[in-house]
Amino acid sequence: MNVLIFDSPKEATEAAFDIVMKRLEAGLKTIGLATGSTPLKLYEKLRSMDIDVSHVTTVNLDEYVGLEPSDPQSYNYYMNEELFKYMNFSATYIPNGVAEDLEKECERYEEILKNHPVDLQILGMGPNGHIGFNEPGTSFDSVTHITELTPSTREANKRFFEKEEDVPTKAITMGISSIMSAKEVLMLAFGEAKAEAVRRMIDEPVTVDCPASVLQNHSNAVIILDKEAASKLGRNK
Repeated sequence: MNVLIFDSPKEATEAAFDIVMKRLEAGLKTIGLATGSTPLKLYEKLRSMDIDVSHVTTVNLDEYVGLEPSDPQSYNYYMNEELFKYMNFSATYIPNGVAEDLEKECERYEEILKNHPVDLQILGMGPNGHIGFNEPGTSFDSVTHITELTPSTREANKRFFEKEEDVPTKAITMGISSIMSAKEVLMLAFGEAKAEAVRRMIDEPVTVDCPASVLQNHSNAVIILDKEAASKLGRNK
């Protein structure tokens, strides 16, 4: 686990962008993408670049259950607005949260991941340490599955919705095993609200109580933090 700490989210995003661009220029074939507010500036920088990505496939971590792709709060809509409509990716994959058979959709998506091994997985993390929507207690052996969102996750995401009751209660997410299969992981975490989860991820033993702590076991994980997110780390980084 290579931990890099920067003075600001802007500087941290620049570092993440440099890593992504180097991998793209080196011939990366499949990139795993995250949603939420943390990678927004990274995607803004990527879409401003005149770069041919017609050889690149994207796979997203997760999608809310029950939201149509056209719903402005769906991750499908988010990715189209923030990245896909600006870049010529070969193919883009996001779980279908309105599939008739959600279990079959999970199996279908896991097959996609097997057919497109992820070279670089971009990750954010929740204040409770979740990665993707793998909430505390999720098995490290998990593959793509349906998950119940915890109250803290729904609370953290309600700012994106008009009313609290509009926040979905379930999602389809890559499992922890699916995420850990990536050849390289690039985790971004910014802000004081993430500081305790960052501390548990890096300074505490690996445990399902903090899913992000599993990254200690990854052979090629880069953790990019701003000073606020790193503020509770005990070790001298």
